[in-house]
Amino acid sequence: MARYLISFDRGWMTFPEEDLPDVAKAAHAVIQEAKDARAFVFGGGIADDETTTLVAVDGTVTDGPYPETKEQVGGFAVIDVPTRADAIEWAAKIAVACRCAQEVREFMPDPSVDEWLAR
Repeated sequence: MARYLISFDRGWMTFPEEDLPDVAKAAHAVIQEAKDARAFVFGGGIADDETTTLVAVDGTVTDGPYPETKEQVGGFAVIDVPTRADAIEWAAKIAVACRCAQEVREFMPDPSVDEWLAR
């Protein structure tokens, strides 16, 4: 099987604030469906007010937020499914639930990660 990242930019969610409870309920239902299908690995929303921390290769730490960044991940799900078509089907369900488009990207295969996850 292959793992896919399904994610959305926080700017893509444009529904009224009062709809958030209904959106959250719908999103949780889709994730439960993915869990029941044994496709869900991990996921979650990312808080809008989180401070961003950048750690450079030399260990230098720089705290954000970085307002010049135009795109920021608003939430994501990692799924493990047999095909890209399956990943797109899950992304479509999440898009309906979250009321916004979803990006689908495949993780690079890594036998070591497969081994770790199997433990």
